[in-house]
Amino acid sequence: MIDLYTFGTPNGRKVSIALEEMELNYQVNSVDIMNNEQFRADFLKISPNNKIPAIVDHDTGISLMESGAILHYLATKSGRFLPKDPHHHWQALEWLNWQTGGFAPMLGQAHHFLHFNPGRSDYAESRFGEEAQRLYGVLDGQLVGRNFVAGEYSIADMAIWPWVARFEFQKITLNAFPNVLRWYRTIAARPAVIAGYSVPVETEIPSP
Repeated sequence: MIDLYTFGTPNGRKVSIALEEMELNYQVNSVDIMNNEQFRADFLKISPNNKIPAIVDHDTGISLMESGAILHYLATKSGRFLPKDPHHHWQALEWLNWQTGGFAPMLGQAHHFLHFNPGRSDYAESRFGEEAQRLYGVLDGQLVGRNFVAGEYSIADMAIWPWVARFEFQKITLNAFPNVLRWYRTIAARPAVIAGYSVPVETEIPSP
């Protein structure tokens, strides 16, 4: 059994989607970051950086924070959604790292300035809005002639997709990125994605 500590954010949904896709037994523990529950002493023992998601795997005694590490761990544990052939294996990890190192941090800033605090800084809105557009262009280019970012559905897609699901926060029009739109709709129709997106509370997937 895996304890999942999460909230309804893109990073949290990465892991709940993966757990659903991998058909692993897990229990949900909601950490309400709007009410600072991520700073509780018991949660800090699991996630010292006071961020969700985090897991405790009672089968192995391993606890992990950081969504990229968690996805890699779950793929290794389940033997699923990390390609076996070397080319696609490393491509999946490459794009997982692209997501955790660039896509998510930049889109998080776009959320902050474009959605939650509009009008506070023209410079920041321009800077992160343009970077969001650039990153979507990178993703769109990777998806030319591919159904998924690493050739087959993998943890890389699971990591990237929940951030794209916040396209409205980023002021992104998915019609401007036809390969991303096709990919987004394909993944949004997967039953495990629908289930994982509604953790810890039932939530409808945005329709572009």
